[in-house]
Amino acid sequence: MLLRTLIPRNFASHSQPVALLRCFTITSHLTEKPLPPRLKINDADLTVSYLKGSGPGGQKINKTSSAVQLIHKPTGLVVKSQATRSRSQNEKIARQLLADKIEHLEKGEQSRTAIKADRARKKKASKMKKSRRKYRNLEEGRKEPQEQEPCDEKAYQEPVGEESPKAVLESPVEWKR
Repeated sequence: MLLRTLIPRNFASHSQPVALLRCFTITSHLTEKPLPPRLKINDADLTVSYLKGSGPGGQKINKTSSAVQLIHKPTGLVVKSQATRSRSQNEKIARQLLADKIEHLEKGEQSRTAIKADRARKKKASKMKKSRRKYRNLEEGRKEPQEQEPCDEKAYQEPVGEESPKAVLESPVEWKR
């Protein structure tokens, strides 16, 4: 039913596919290049240790060994994760953080984290530019009425008679209850 309302009746009899009749705009997130794949780390290069957590979370966090510490032997990088109460989730998060750090060391500006940061910086700059343009246009709109020449008092004539504003204000007002 919805397709019939979108397509005029004279087009319904044609053999063209519906997709060719519709127009869609391409959004910016579809045109961006995909991020490079995350770096794979060999388990032989890692030293995994499970630690007791600390900080907020109460007695459960302090008693259980749910925090994970990963040490990458070739580079000496150390990553600790205590984001959740689950040991497996913390290990997964720590591996992702370690992979990002190693990749940033190896590739520099071509790493995933650098590309993400660059995209976020560009997006923020674009938003700020749009905001500045909007407020500049608003300011220009306010200045236009002030820049116009004032009315010539002789050219303006007040209506004469009972309908003039002065006559209405000067007439006595009677209130009825």
